Amino acid sequence: MGLDDMVKKAKGALSGREEQAKGALDKAAEAVKARTGTGTDATIDKVVDAAKDQLDRQKKS
Repeated sequence: MGLDDMVKKAKGALSGREEQAKGALDKAAEAVKARTGTGTDATIDKVVDAAKDQLDRQKKS
């Protein structure tokens, strides 16, 4: 299975479940923040926001 196949499979699994995935991203971010210093919070937030933006773009296409 190539990378393209895995991406297609992931997109198919998330299709229609974007809001649920966003909630999972928020929970994961809070878990990581609880285990790291406050200096990483902004980076974690940036990554989560980028992932959520990608979910929104996928939902539109």
